[in-house]
Amino acid sequence: MSVHVFDTYAYTSKGKRLHFDVLLPTKDAELALTTARKWLTEIGEADAEIRRGGCAFCHTSISVPEFDETIKQQGYAIYKLEGCPA
Repeated sequence: MSVHVFDTYAYTSKGKRLHFDVLLPTKDAELALTTARKWLTEIGEADAEIRRGGCAFCHTSISVPEFDETIKQQGYAIYKLEGCPA
């Protein structure tokens, strides 16, 4: 499975920076942004702001084994990098 990685930064209303990757089976920047907003809502950060350019295509990987099943089940996966809840 090819996985398209979108490097994403969001800022909470309290100024905290959240850095994460949105992993998708398709190279679709608009879907990546929509998915990022959906995930932020799910973690209780619906008001977090993804600033212009804050969700940008980074690269394509052949496979990311630890996320393949999640992507198959929900259509995306989130790889948490900095400031994200566990």
